[in-house]
Amino acid sequence: MKLAARDALSYFAKPDPGKAGVLLYGPDAMRIALRRQEVIEGLIGQQGEEEMRLTRIAGGELRKDKTLLLDAIKEQGFFPGPRVAFVEDATDQISDTVKDALFDWREGDAQIVVTAGQLKATSKLRKLFEGHPSAYAIAIYTDPPSRAEIEATLGKAGVSNISREAMTDIEALARVLDPGDFRQTLDKLALYKMGDPGPVTSEDVQNCAPATTEAEVDDVLNVVAEGLANELGPLMVKLSGQGIDPVALSIFTMRHFRSLHAAASHPNGAAAGIAAARPPIFGPRRDRMTRQASNWGMYKLETALGILTDTDLTLRSASRAPTMAVMERALIRLAMLAQRR
Repeated sequence: MKLAARDALSYFAKPDPGKAGVLLYGPDAMRIALRRQEVIEGLIGQQGEEEMRLTRIAGGELRKDKTLLLDAIKEQGFFPGPRVAFVEDATDQISDTVKDALFDWREGDAQIVVTAGQLKATSKLRKLFEGHPSAYAIAIYTDPPSRAEIEATLGKAGVSNISREAMTDIEALARVLDPGDFRQTLDKLALYKMGDPGPVTSEDVQNCAPATTEAEVDDVLNVVAEGLANELGPLMVKLSGQGIDPVALSIFTMRHFRSLHAAASHPNGAAAGIAAARPPIFGPRRDRMTRQASNWGMYKLETALGILTDTDLTLRSASRAPTMAVMERALIRLAMLAQRR
């Protein structure tokens, strides 16, 4: 039986123990692995593997020894409880072996969980599970998770009280992070809010989101974008002491001002432009950059981008000028430009 996306979500939340098995297939190994873990845990519980109620079989091994799967579903374990026979990296070459096991399956046998890569519609393995009356075939796509999937993941992580702004940030994170990182971020968020009855805020999401190198120079970028030229000197000394490369600082600055320019030129206003930015901008940083874009305006930001382009060319040229001094001069010019009305 082939499960549609909505039915698949219900199955992942509560796998049916009365079925013979399930096939999970698709192009993304990480997404398949996460769903497979979810299914197996739903069938045998968190202690199932420790209690030896999970048998792992590689597809290559099953191709060499066709009795492995049938033996695994029929054998009785030392510990009581449901069992799973998991076949990993399956291909059409073992479809006949899996077919024999599926049609010999009886209630009380170990349930069969099979994972595979991308399978064509003509795949023998896929057709086997789609046509079997007591088995499921579920395609795992690389599309970003839906709102329902995100809410299900949040519920599993123990996060329920979420502000509207924080949910918007979480959905943006889901679109740019791979599934493993996204799940870890939500687990981190659950720990971060443990014992805190207040709702999850955008700032909470920002604090738990994966850190980026750009965060190290945010103070400098904000000082420049807000025209606080007198605060720039001490920050530049600190950055130099950390050994940041002037070309890297130039790249970060260009990226920041391009984001501001895109926001300032957005037809629906700076707030809509910042909301549409990729990668997403979170919490207080989002509000701050919205103000910066509004204060600068599109045309002045075009002048700033011209200054940064010239500076980047100088840094990458054969010029003997001290590169950090060149970069600091450009940042001062930008901070002074921000002060003009």
